[in-house]
Amino acid sequence: MDLSEATAMKVTELQAKLDRKLGPEYVSQRPGPGGGPKLTYAEGWKIINLANEVFGFNGWSSSIVNLITDYVDFTEETRRYNVGITAVVRVTLRDGVFHEDVGYGSIENAKSKGAAFDKCKKEAVTDAVKRSLRNFGNLLGNCLYDKSYTQEVVKIKVAPASISPALSLALLLNQPKG
Repeated sequence: MDLSEATAMKVTELQAKLDRKLGPEYVSQRPGPGGGPKLTYAEGWKIINLANEVFGFNGWSSSIVNLITDYVDFTEETRRYNVGITAVVRVTLRDGVFHEDVGYGSIENAKSKGAAFDKCKKEAVTDAVKRSLRNFGNLLGNCLYDKSYTQEVVKIKVAPASISPALSLALLLNQPKG
């Protein structure tokens, strides 16, 4: 098999993985803004773990393209901060293929300006990473934009998480010698 066939096979295998939809263990819900309908989402750490599984821990990277402070409001009476930040992030695969997307982070009534900025930047960047990764396929979150899928997947009950074999091994290796 020559290199081009091997490469084509790897791309086909990768596309097959990315075409699969997220299992219910990756899907969460929270109340919508203003008590509106529930929002269905995947937590950032879960999507990052999936990206590491699919592409390899060294098969992809993310970089902040832009970070914009949309507003910083300080209310004198309450001595609290309201902050909103937009992030643009690029996710690049080892072969150079990339996707960029935007994310947003905000906070109302923060006690300190520093804590408000810290929270908003992290939220905006995580949101942008997730949105960038979803452009690679269903497995990395694109399926969450399919309303018929999300209506069904949230009905599936998920068993409580058990300790993974890797974590079990880490715990075993870190036990004091007796």
